[in-house]
Amino acid sequence: MFRVTQFMKLLVNARRTGAMPAARRVDPPGPVVIWNLIRRCNLTCKHCYALSADHDYAGELSTAEVCTVMDDLRAYRVPVLILSGGEPLLRPDLPEITRRAKAMGFYVGLSTNGTLIDAAEADRITALGYDYVGISLDGLRRTHDLFRRLNGAFDRSMAAVRLLHERGVKVGLRYTMTALNAHDLGPLLELMRAEHVDKFYFSHLNYAGRGNIHRAKDAQFAATREALDLLFDHAWGAAQDGRDEEYVTGNNDADGAWLLHWLARREPGLHALFAPALREHLVAWGGNSSGVNVANIDNLGEVHPDTMWWHHKLGNVRERPFSAIWSDLSEPLMAGLKARPRPVTGRCAECAHFDLCGGNTRVRAEQVTGDPWAEDPGCYLNDAEIGLAKRGKRVAVTPFAERKRVPIVRAEMLEP
Repeated sequence: MFRVTQFMKLLVNARRTGAMPAARRVDPPGPVVIWNLIRRCNLTCKHCYALSADHDYAGELSTAEVCTVMDDLRAYRVPVLILSGGEPLLRPDLPEITRRAKAMGFYVGLSTNGTLIDAAEADRITALGYDYVGISLDGLRRTHDLFRRLNGAFDRSMAAVRLLHERGVKVGLRYTMTALNAHDLGPLLELMRAEHVDKFYFSHLNYAGRGNIHRAKDAQFAATREALDLLFDHAWGAAQDGRDEEYVTGNNDADGAWLLHWLARREPGLHALFAPALREHLVAWGGNSSGVNVANIDNLGEVHPDTMWWHHKLGNVRERPFSAIWSDLSEPLMAGLKARPRPVTGRCAECAHFDLCGGNTRVRAEQVTGDPWAEDPGCYLNDAEIGLAKRGKRVAVTPFAERKRVPIVRAEMLEP
């Protein structure tokens, strides 16, 4: 996850004080665990990585098994649990699991589509004391309902945002961009501000589940760059105005390098003064952390490097503790993900920003080429921007990277 607001505040403070503090890398004591407690969902969203449907799935972890895993996670110093699905609110023992997790000292987040949250459910969520609730929106009403395949989904999710906000719960909007909803990013950012939402999470489409099926409709590079500029502009304005808004991105660690290019264009004076110091902070951030500081446990207890690696199983918590699975470097993918530097090839290996990006998202490379260490086909920076053209490097590009770039689509171009 790229915490855009954190870096914007660094720049605001540097302009005010004339200096930027020294960067230092601080790794968390254990990975953030995104836990898909249930696969069942009341929706069948177009980009779902879990391929969920509205029926029960056999073999899911029992309450007792979940508690046993939590004991191991706490002993392993895992600091954060993000309870997800499917739709986690469909799991009857979610309140019991949440209360136990909070009592054990975890930071506990809830990831939900929001359509099941009425006033009574909002009261229950508030009483459980979640540290954060993320609600997914794919655009404004027409776009969102098309993506969620449910008329009225947008209104129900926005009602949930308002109900939780009224009760003082920290709420964020989670948005995954594709070529079919990129036109709604600007209006969503305005909606976030109008509704006083605390956080906006911008996710690049990753190639997993239905997201993999629809990867041909992924927002292509020109649209991605335009979207990131818009997001960074909003975050920069919020930081300058002292607004209590948080902007983050995920699933494309080229965003860190793009911030340097954005700064050079938008604030050349600040770039001239602080680009080297900002870059040190970006290197300390370190880029992609799948398999290192981010982990996933699915509904059956299978452990994955992150939520987009469901096709790759590292082990099952019914057979071995999570701590043993996560520490096992005999597994080739985990050994590579934990290596510094990672054994990437192609453009990524020669990139001038490799030290701050970490080779970006490996699952995209694996899905497109079959090789998890190939160059990331989702990198939207050109050769000159990553220092290849200047050094006269010639490297092959994947068929994905050779696709014709297209502008952001308009609402009338959406599929029915």
